[in-house]
Formats: sequence, structure tokens, C-alpha cells
Amino acid sequence: MNNFVQDFKRRVLKKEIRIAVVGLGYVGLPLALEFAKKGFRVIGIDLDRDRIRHIRKYESYITDVPPQELRKVVSSARFSASGDFSLLSTCQVIIICVPTPLKRRYIPNISYITQAVKSIARHLPEKSLVILESTTYPGTTNDIILPLLEQGGLKHGRDFFLCFSPERIDPGNKTFSVRRIPKVIGGINRESTELGRLVYERIIDKVVPVSSARVAETTKLLENTFRLVNIGLIDEMAMMAHKMGIDIWEVIEAAKTKPFGFMPFYPGPGVGGHCIPKDPLYLYWKAKHFGFHSRFIKLASDVISDMPEYVVERVAQILKQKRINITKSTVLVIGASYKKDVKDLRKSPSVDIIEALQKRRAKVSYYDPLIPYLKLNTVNLRSTELSKAVLARFDCVIIATDHTELDYDFILKNAQLIFDTRNVYHRIVSNKLIRL
Repeated sequence: MNNFVQDFKRRVLKKEIRIAVVGLGYVGLPLALEFAKKGFRVIGIDLDRDRIRHIRKYESYITDVPPQELRKVVSSARFSASGDFSLLSTCQVIIICVPTPLKRRYIPNISYITQAVKSIARHLPEKSLVILESTTYPGTTNDIILPLLEQGGLKHGRDFFLCFSPERIDPGNKTFSVRRIPKVIGGINRESTELGRLVYERIIDKVVPVSSARVAETTKLLENTFRLVNIGLIDEMAMMAHKMGIDIWEVIEAAKTKPFGFMPFYPGPGVGGHCIPKDPLYLYWKAKHFGFHSRFIKLASDVISDMPEYVVERVAQILKQKRINITKSTVLVIGASYKKDVKDLRKSPSVDIIEALQKRRAKVSYYDPLIPYLKLNTVNLRSTELSKAVLARFDCVIIATDHTELDYDFILKNAQLIFDTRNVYHRIVSNKLIRL
């Protein structure tokens, strides 16, 4: 073990290092604050000027970050935010938390990672540790990040170390905070893994080292592929059960009484957020380079992607039975965010449902207490009020996102017809209520 590693460990334990977090979104900002709360000096780097402005004014734009918590660490001078990458030259740990979207349906887009790494490489100090948290395909850390960082002449294992540690943030989850979610870490070599483990152990209860960055990269993809496949399966089961006249929700409740061999998943209008819709497709794309075609991933992704259109078709059939043509109908969508109690529209199936209804020329409105307006793609709407008179004027109300604070009894009492995609009305029998 060289002097660099020994000195680095000593400085971590004494909190003498400065940590930079590149990307201050749903992953980066909570992570940066955890380090700051533990007494480390943290610099947040983001090119979004609005985010920097909000942080400097102690305004949180992340649901899981209370404004008072942000104010405390910023005012203490333990955390600051900037768009200046040259500040990285003063840091010993650099953690990358930038988005990794899809370029097209099945094509990964790691341009945010490569752009960030190129900027980091220009200011990378000697004796530093770089950690990538952004979800990506296996091999990215070794094959893409490492060569970019070494272009300036610094060498891995001599001048810096490199790891991958997949983010596991679950927005809106009050039970599992950053500290309580076990952290997987895999480095380019054994020393990288050891240093990454040491850093994360300052803020996280359990750190799980693995043998390589590739294993760590694949771990995250397995986690979300598992969810994707099971959600796709239960969505298909829901469609099948509907054809057979069987209540899928009752079936799930009965099945989950088995104490082994079964884990309940629930159908819904689709899947949104930053992980499940795209992460498995990174693995699907990479596997094709090895001559392997993952039928499970593609099938599950296709089934889930079709769910918003399936919801609209079910609504059209229900309205038809009541002699209402969907092209002349009025529909209210309850919930615009992709997940309950989270102010996040990324890949939201609610937006897809609204767009599908508009394509069928239905008159669509929406209500969401967290999303005051929608300006996405072809959708440009403002959240309506939720009053007795408003509910009564719609031919159908679709429960798309089950926010906790909503008064579902009030909605049931005053709506003419409800299509419940989230089973919020479980065990309630009403001639105006239809479940997915």
C-alpha cells in the first residue's frame, strides 16, 4: 500500500478532505448534504444556474431535502454550490451524479457523463478519488471514464483512483434515507474499492464492496431489471384478468399470504421516474454487443410502455357502454407526477395518458396538488381545482397518481365515474367505480 493511500485514509478519517459532487439533482444534492452534515467541506457543481441560485437562497427544489436542512449546511459554510469546474482542483473526492437518459428508445445516452468527466479531467488534482454514481452500462467506468481521466497525463493507481457506486435514491421514501440504504462500491482495483468504501462509511450505515466496477454497474441494472420484469408481468396479468372477469387486486392480496416464494407487485398506468423505464434498457443495449438478446427486458419494457394507452382504451370502452363517445367526452386525470407525494414529472405515465386522451380529442383536465402546471411536449395545462362542481362536470375521473393528501371519499361522492388505476378504493363497491 503506497503513501498516497495511507495519507488519503488518514485525511478521510480526520475529515480533512474536501468533497465535490458534480450534479445537484435528486441524487447529488441529498448526497452532498449528508457529507456536509457529517462535517466535511463540500462543493456542489452544477451547470443549471437556477439550482445554484436556489441553493444560495436556501431554497430546496428537491422533495427529500427540507429547506431548513439546506439553510443549516449552507449558512455553516460546509456546503456551497457553483458552476465553476476549476474549483475541483481543491477537492480530493469527486463524485459524479449526472443524468443518463436514453438517446432513443433502446439507445443509451452517456453524453452527460462524458462531458462532466472531460471537465473534471482538466482540473483533476493529484492524489484524488473519483466516483461515478450515474447509472450506466457495464464497462463504462473502465472503458470510457478511465481513459478520459488519464488523457491529461495522470495515471490511475499512482495519481488518482476511480470507482463506481450505483445510486439507490428512492424519492419520497421516508423510511430509507441516504444513510439507511446500503451502498455498493466497486473500483478499478482493490485500492480504489477500499478508498471508496472508507469515504462512504462516513455517511452510510452499510457499505458493500464488490470485486470490480463492472460488477457494481451490473448490480444496479439487475435491481431495476428485476422490478421492470415483475411490473411488466403483473401489468400483463391485470390485462389478462380483466378479460377473464377476475379482480387482479383480490388475486394479489390472496397470493401474498404465502409466506415464501412470492413477492407482491402491483399493476398501474405505467412506470415513470429516472430508473426503471431506462436502466434495464442500458443492460439490454450492452448485452447486444455480446451477441445476447434479452427477451425479458424488451418484452417487459414494451408491456409497461403500452399501459397508458391501455388505460385510455379501457376508459373509452367504459364510456361507450354509457353511450358517450370518447371524442366528445370530458376527462379529469388525478395526479400528474410519476409517483405519489413526489414533485417529479420524469417519464410520468400520467402525462402519457393526458396526451393519449388529447389525441382522441377528449377534453382533458388534470389535478395535482404538487404540480401547478404542465408544459411538456404537447401538453400545456394548469391544474384545476377539485370542488364538487368541478368533479360533477367530468364524464370520467382517472386516478393516475395516488397522492396521500387527496380526499378520495370526496372524489368518490362527487364524481360521475371513476377509473382507479392505483386501487385506492380497495374493498369499496360502487356502480360508479371501476378498477384497472
